[in-house]
Parts: sequence; structure tokens; C-alpha cells
Amino acid sequence: MSERVMPSRTDGLITLGAADALWVEMTAGSAVPTASGAFTRPPAHPRAGYVLLGGHVVATVRTSGGQWSVPEAEVRRAAAELNAVRMDRQDLVRIGPFRAAPGQERDEETPLRWRRRLTEEPREPGGPERAARREAVRPYHLAGIDWRRILVERTRDGTRPTWWLPRAVVRLLDAAEHAETRWVRAARTRRASAAATEPPSRPRQAPEPSHHSQARPRHATEPSHPQQAHPRQAPEPSHPPQAPDTDDGRTTNPEGRIAPPRPYNGELTGQLYSVLSRKPGTSRRMAGWACAVCRTAPAAVLDHCHEHGYVRAPVCQSCNTQERPDHLYSNDIRVANRYTRLFHTDADHWLRHWHRCPGCRARTTLPLPHLAAWTAHTACRSLRPTHPASRGRAPCGVLRVSWTGSQNAPRSCLLTVAVDFCPSGEHRVLARVPYREAAERFRVWLAETAPAVAAAAGPDRLDGLPAEIRPVIADTSGEGLALF
Repeated sequence: MSERVMPSRTDGLITLGAADALWVEMTAGSAVPTASGAFTRPPAHPRAGYVLLGGHVVATVRTSGGQWSVPEAEVRRAAAELNAVRMDRQDLVRIGPFRAAPGQERDEETPLRWRRRLTEEPREPGGPERAARREAVRPYHLAGIDWRRILVERTRDGTRPTWWLPRAVVRLLDAAEHAETRWVRAARTRRASAAATEPPSRPRQAPEPSHHSQARPRHATEPSHPQQAHPRQAPEPSHPPQAPDTDDGRTTNPEGRIAPPRPYNGELTGQLYSVLSRKPGTSRRMAGWACAVCRTAPAAVLDHCHEHGYVRAPVCQSCNTQERPDHLYSNDIRVANRYTRLFHTDADHWLRHWHRCPGCRARTTLPLPHLAAWTAHTACRSLRPTHPASRGRAPCGVLRVSWTGSQNAPRSCLLTVAVDFCPSGEHRVLARVPYREAAERFRVWLAETAPAVAAAAGPDRLDGLPAEIRPVIADTSGEGLALF
């Protein structure tokens, strides 16, 4: 990778065109494909004071010649962060279309809104002529990422197509949207603070006491920001921040960059989701944390145990999607390949996260859908037949697990592991496992896979339970079931 001197460099600044060339050059070997025009083509907003590159915000500066520029060091730092991202093209997340857009996509102060941009019309019907006419309004890139090269379209049984992106890219775009929101809020706070502390600009108002001049409203003829009064000076990102962001409590550093989300350290342990979700300010407080699972993306969802009702931790949209069981019916789930990450690749992180629920930790188990998926994917792995394939042998069909009854009546609950869409049509039910047997198998596997998580679990380890607990098991037909 060359380190040649870029043209139009002044005090570490380079023009937008030179920054585009540098961005493409430095990310040529990245696993995430990038696009040219990251600084000059929509949805870039250089006149707004910033440009998004991956999950990074780069400030734009208007030089004395009236030309927009960016710090070269920031472009290089954003490129280095993107080059460090690993992407699995087979680990996909559905991005639409959905019946209703998530609430965060309605945030009008975030111009990116990448999910809405992509799900409106990622594939332009009507031929190349119509696509060419709409090229000006459609996003050419998103935060410098060429999303068209990695978008996957799926159509099944004649239904309308769905669109998917690799999980690593979804996390990047979520981080970019979150960083843009914080940048806009911090800029708004700095403007409000500057308006409150700026002395009067006209001499005839100077004799009034300063506390009166700060309280009065600003006239329409007065500049609301130094950049408006002096268009050839550098914009506000180069100025030090005047006040913290009142929306989420975070502050900006002297360079104008906003501090990353703080790590989650169990501040919500033992709280009930039904109570916490109704408290005012919960969503703002949650937005200040990093995801408790991947620890990189900003949190967007307050994950909780649907079986016991306790809050686990704030997580990002990607991790929340990865964890969610793929329900076919209320008691029937499809076991996809992503469970390999949940129970093998990143098992320690996910088991620790699930056992943030006091009910699951005391019973040394998982919620019924997760326990059923573990039973089919891990405990019954050896029972799944294989068939000849182009490269050796491939697992048979699609793995599915269903159950009768519920965890509240463990004596009568039965898990059924089956295979759908067998190429030869010969495989159906692989195993029927009682709930208690599945729970016991999980306890043994947990002790071998994540000893630290297993050591902190069990009914004899009640030190982490909340002061006001709720019943976990209502069934009284068995012995030793009422743990609480």
C-alpha cells in the first residue's frame, strides 16, 4: 500500500476528490467492498460538517479558498478500521422488506437511515432506462460501502423477494447510523451552548447586563453560528465542544470526536423487563452502552428472557437477530447454520449472556426454544444423516425441532427432532427427547464447554438473584421444581 503525498494538502487536509482516491486505494484489499464517491456522491453530506466512512465519522472543513476538505489522518484511520473487519458472506441477516420498519428508522435526525434506503427499492424494476432515471436519488454507496456487490436476493415459492446482507456489514452500517446520530446531537448541543454564551454582536446592546443578554432570544438577523457569519472560516467541528450531549450524557473530546459507547457492566441485573421498559428514559440510557455480546456495535435493543421475564443486557440489532429462534410455529423452530456460532464458535459469550437471566442461571438451563435448538443442533448431531455431495458428503435436508407441552410442565414436555426436505425422502423423525433429559444433557455439556458459566449456575448459587423475585416454574407436580 503506497504512502504517496496526496494533492491539495494544507495543514493535514486533503480535498474531497483526493480523499475519495485515498479511501479506494487503502481499502482495496478489505473484505468489505468499498465504493468511490464516498465523499462526493449521495448519501454523503460534506456541507453538513461530516462524512461517514464505515462506522467512523470524518469531519469536513471549508478552507480559506472555499473548498471542502477532510483531515487525511481521519480517512486513513477509518480505512484501517474497515480493513480489520472480517466478513462471512454466508452469515446473512435479512434487511427487508418487513411489514413495519423498526422504530429507530423513523429517527429523522439521522440522514443515513440505511435500512429504509435499501428496503424501499434495492432492485429497480422496469429495465435499465427506469433505473437510470432514478440513479440520482438512489444511494450509490452507504458509508463508503458498496452494498450492491454483497446484497443477496432470495425468492421462495413465488413470494415477493427478500434482501439480505452479511452480518458484519449490518453491524458496520448500524454503527455508522448510531455515530451519525450522536454527531448531529452533539453539534446541535454545541450550537445551543454557543448561542447562550455568545456576547451581543451590536454595540447598542452592549450596555445591558450580560445575564439579560444570555436569556433573550436570538434575532433572525443575527448569525446562529460563526460559520454562517464567516463562510470562509473553518466550520464548527474544528472548535472545542462547549457542552456535553444532553440526550445521552456523553461528551466530545477536544478534536470534536464523540466518545464510543461505554461497556455494559451488569447495571440492569435482576430487573424485570415489564417494569424497566415502562420507565421513562430507558431507551436513551440503553443507547449509551455498547452491545453486551459483540462489545463493538452500539446497543439498540434491551434483550430479555421471554420465559422468565428478566432483563439480560442491551444488545445491537445484529446480535438480537442472531439470537432470535427461527420460529415456524409457536412450538416449532428451524435450526439454521447460525446456531454453529451460538453453540460452538462463540458459545462462551452467548451462554454467559443467556445466564444473565436469574431464572435460567438458577435452573442451569436455557429458555425452551434455545434448549430445543441446542438439543437438535448439538446433542443429536450424530443422528443427522448425510448424503453424497460434490465435495464429500452434506448434511441431510433441513433440521427442525418441535415440542409438546412447555417448561412449566417438564414431566410431560417432549422434544421432537426431525429432518425436512430430505433429498431421498427417507428421513423423518431423528429423535424424541424428554425435556428433563435434554436439560440434564445441557448441564453436562455446559460444564465441559463453559466451566466458568456452569460454576456460577445452579439452585445453590442464589447470590446473584434479585431482592424481589418472581416464580420461575409454576408446575408443582414434580419434586424440587419450585426453585424460588
